[in-house]
Amino acid sequence: MTRSNLSAPVDEKEILRQAQSWRREGRGVAIATVAETFGSAPRPAGSHLVVEEGGLFCGSVSAGCVEGDVIAAALDCIADGAPRGLEFGVADETAWRAGLSCGGRIVVYVERVDDARSALLSEIIAETAARRPCALLVSPDGGAARLLRVAEIADATLEGALGAMLRAGASGPVDSGGRRLFVRFYGPGPRLILIGAVHVAQALAPMAAIAGFDVVIVDPRAAYAARERFPGAQLDLRWPDEALPAIGLDAYTAVAALTHDPKIDDSALRLALASDCFYVGALGSRATHGRRLQRLTANGVPPAAIERLRAPIGLDIAAVSPAEIAVSILSELILARGQKPLRSVQAPEPAGRLVSCGA
Repeated sequence: MTRSNLSAPVDEKEILRQAQSWRREGRGVAIATVAETFGSAPRPAGSHLVVEEGGLFCGSVSAGCVEGDVIAAALDCIADGAPRGLEFGVADETAWRAGLSCGGRIVVYVERVDDARSALLSEIIAETAARRPCALLVSPDGGAARLLRVAEIADATLEGALGAMLRAGASGPVDSGGRRLFVRFYGPGPRLILIGAVHVAQALAPMAAIAGFDVVIVDPRAAYAARERFPGAQLDLRWPDEALPAIGLDAYTAVAALTHDPKIDDSALRLALASDCFYVGALGSRATHGRRLQRLTANGVPPAAIERLRAPIGLDIAAVSPAEIAVSILSELILARGQKPLRSVQAPEPAGRLVSCGA
């Protein structure tokens, strides 16, 4: 019997943690993965859904279109240990039972989480929790899966389609060395650092959290960064030049400066623009931004770094209220993240179908 999802929405790391939690409780578990997509698919390659032996599930491979069939296959997989390959194409009158209403096609593979795969999931969880990307390589011939860590992903000797896919942070099938592989890339969760516990931050912080960002609010002004104003939020009352190095800035982090106060914003922007942050933005009018650029230039920020600064911050949707400005900023963040900035190598197009895959 299939039961409803435990919690929605859930992010990638929570899906893997849920699988491990069920395993620790002694339950049989299977994991379904979107191995390949064609056309307008509802979920990207690499999307997971995990199922336990009683029918509870977590995650999604199709945004609901074909979950019932995938869960049924997962329960069979738990029972007999045999992996399953499923393919779903354009839907007809049975669209919401066993087809895709979007008109695309997906290949989904389902495997039982045995001891070996459980150990790999634990390593993946540990690597991403430490904000280190990793990638799982699965051979279609049934060979043992291999986990690549950050140094191996960045290895310049990894050439061809596999190296390009890893450096692009992409998931999907790839031909490498005459073999067919499935690559599942796992990156750290997206993080948003808000500089300034202002009204816009009060609206933006919960919105970004719902969208899957880990949010940190940095403001040395205790009256602003008060728990009463940001219930449940992670607050850091240090000055940005102390807080940001301690928090750590990486290619999965966005920084939004919101205070209008140069004593707070400027140091944060200098650090963020010198890092690999995928997004750096600052609130303020064009006139305010002009003066900001003069200060940053005078403080030695190079022109190439300044060009990365998005200001006035947010997409131009005629936002006026703090909530509307928050929507415009979050929209720009999602757009920037989807464009995979700082990754100049594009992932290769999948060629043909994959015959097997893993978690």
